[in-house]
Amino acid sequence: MAKRRKADTASDQVQRIQAALEGGRALTVKRSLHALHPSEIALLVESLPPGVREVVWGMVDAEDRGEVLVHLPDGVREGLVAHMNAADIVAAARDLDIDDLADLVDNLPETVTQQLLKSLDTDDRARLEQVMAYAPDTAGGMMNTSTVTVRPDVTLDVVQRYLRIRGRLWANTDMLFVVDRYGCYLGSLPLAKILTREPDELVHTVMQRESEAMLATLPDKEVAKRFESLDLLSAPVVDEQNRLIGRITVDDVMDVIRQDAEHQMMSMAGLSEEEDIFSPVPAASRRRAVWLGINLVTAFIASWVVGLFEATIVEVVALAVLMPVVASMGGIGGSQVLTLMIRGLALGQIGSANARALLRKEIQVALINGTLWAVVVGAVTALWFQNLALALVIGIAILLNQVNGAFTGVWLPLLLKKMGIDPALAGSVILTTFTDVGGFFALLGLGSLFLL
Repeated sequence: MAKRRKADTASDQVQRIQAALEGGRALTVKRSLHALHPSEIALLVESLPPGVREVVWGMVDAEDRGEVLVHLPDGVREGLVAHMNAADIVAAARDLDIDDLADLVDNLPETVTQQLLKSLDTDDRARLEQVMAYAPDTAGGMMNTSTVTVRPDVTLDVVQRYLRIRGRLWANTDMLFVVDRYGCYLGSLPLAKILTREPDELVHTVMQRESEAMLATLPDKEVAKRFESLDLLSAPVVDEQNRLIGRITVDDVMDVIRQDAEHQMMSMAGLSEEEDIFSPVPAASRRRAVWLGINLVTAFIASWVVGLFEATIVEVVALAVLMPVVASMGGIGGSQVLTLMIRGLALGQIGSANARALLRKEIQVALINGTLWAVVVGAVTALWFQNLALALVIGIAILLNQVNGAFTGVWLPLLLKKMGIDPALAGSVILTTFTDVGGFFALLGLGSLFLL
């Protein structure tokens, strides 16, 4: 029976599961879990506090456990695996697709991995070892070795009879792959052509030779870009000798896109996308303390700049009131540019060839917006403090800090990438320092010149 999909959110399911457990209705919980897809079970398990999580995990059907483990973040998966014996882990993982099994094996204890490899037949073990020979973030590491191949010199009628004898196709199969006698990739044969062309036509007359294969060492992000730009459902993977070794399907690519999006979002706060939301307090505290410490250092730098103009602030107290305005306006403008840059770098759209043109464009945008908001803030300041000189100072400071934010937002991620540092991870903290320091220096420096 096909499993019924739920429209409830994870929080709704958590509430219902916890209520059932508190009421002693374990059978209700088991039925609810059985009605969910493994990916939904994974989201539910991840959303439960640790104590309840272990109880619910014990109620998950044995046949679903492998797929659920694959969909869980590393932090949650490690916690559950630690409470499972080796036999249960092997049983859960044995029936997984090779690409999913490779992802899971990377995070299993060595002793369990050895037991799992011994439980596989010779062919499956060889296929798994083939996938594991490549880095997880490459086409070879994310491929599935399950392919259907045909020769170019047979007729479509022979292909149809071959498929009927097989009796099944792998999931997400939209094409067969054409190879020569040595297993080298020649092209693809869409299922639509098998069904719509004359049975006596030869494969080599109807196959798609322009269907380019993915090299096994191709980075997963580049794979995702090709799937998006070419609207692919599947693609062949070849080694350096152009031998067909596997295929990638759109569901594998969706995982890459989701993980990359989560990485970008979590990195902005200095967190890992694999972090368990209910991770132990000491571990979570250690991870976050690092970035809090870095932020504290940058805050002291900004405070030091403010301290240089202590006499100016004492004489013109209004400057202290207006300092957050200048800093925040520059910070927002810089963050907009930084976000654009990080996205462009991730998509491969920005490099040394067009960085200067982009910088000129962003400086021009900053000048326009800076002038606009300098006039607005200057007018508000003049009405508020009845001081035209102060209004002029803050207007110029806002304009300068907008330009500063745009300039920093462009060069900072380029510099970080050149240094091998993830711009999404460190960019926002450093950008904030530059816009705060630049804004304070501009406002207080101009105040010292024109208001004292």
